[in-house]
Amino acid sequence: MVLTVEAVRDTLRTIRDPHLGRDLISLRTFGGAVIDDGLVTVHLTLPLHGYPSQEDLEQRITEALVDAGATSVAFEVRVDVPAWQGSGQQAAIGGVKNIIAVASNKGGVGKSTIATNLAVALAQTGAAVGLVDADATGPNLPTMFGLPSGYQAESERGLHPVERYGVRVISLGFLIPPGAPVVWRGPMIGSAIKQLLHDVDWGEVDYLLIDLPPGTSDASMSMAQEAPIAGAVIVSTPQQVALEDASKAVTMFEKLDVPVFGIVENMSYFITPDTGQRVEIFGHGGARDAADDLEIDFLGEVPLATEVRAGGDDGQPIVAFGAEHPSAQAFAAIANRVAIKAAASALLQAPTVPVL
Repeated sequence: MVLTVEAVRDTLRTIRDPHLGRDLISLRTFGGAVIDDGLVTVHLTLPLHGYPSQEDLEQRITEALVDAGATSVAFEVRVDVPAWQGSGQQAAIGGVKNIIAVASNKGGVGKSTIATNLAVALAQTGAAVGLVDADATGPNLPTMFGLPSGYQAESERGLHPVERYGVRVISLGFLIPPGAPVVWRGPMIGSAIKQLLHDVDWGEVDYLLIDLPPGTSDASMSMAQEAPIAGAVIVSTPQQVALEDASKAVTMFEKLDVPVFGIVENMSYFITPDTGQRVEIFGHGGARDAADDLEIDFLGEVPLATEVRAGGDDGQPIVAFGAEHPSAQAFAAIANRVAIKAAASALLQAPTVPVL
């Protein structure tokens, strides 16, 4: 049997992406094929960097094409992160494909730590990543990236992103001297959010993460009104009071018509360094149960670790300096799930696609 490109297309139509749940043709993964005397070179376009099942996918395609008559199969693979279009009611940010909010309804749950390490983990896969510190009254990202507060106050360029660990970071803290309070009313916060999103030259960015202040504040509402948000990641700790607040954050985003990618349980447990005993200081599993109750995805759990705290204080994210640490591995896994959720939303324009 002589294979044709159309026959290859029909074969790939029978193969489903293991994470996005659709066939490779409807997902636009198939980019064509070159057939040379039984050798089929398949061109694939993957929707995220660090695609976790590439080897398995190529094996399934190879087996299907050999069954269809190919003598051997080769692959040419590229990555093209799809862009979330949204409803069209908000102005897109030039060059930015996916905007992802990192939020909680309660302070002290480690939201900025999660946002920082997720951004670095996504950048390590090869993605172009930006990170906005939207907490005007309590910006923490300068410290977490090892950048001094207020250092751009006298810059001729004004406030601008700085690249650290492969992430383009911007924060109002770059303009505010250490210890200086920011006393702003709601309209001023909304104006600042708009400028951070639209008046900054981000270049080409696959994922722009926004580290929101805690609560259902003007910052969250302004963000949802000013730009098409692909999805929100909710951060919680295991104890009941934090979970109650996390459910409020989910409800807020639903009212703002922002898809919720899922919930992360931070400080999930602690491993004692001397005995290796696992201690569940704040309880455990509450976020997973809350995700089930709220019918959203559970994105993963991050253990409590002194190395994570020290990395935040020293401007050295654990993902960048301790890749083998359990917390770093947890961040990397969560970042991968977030990238899958973003791809599912963008390709299908249906934010309820589960992570498989």
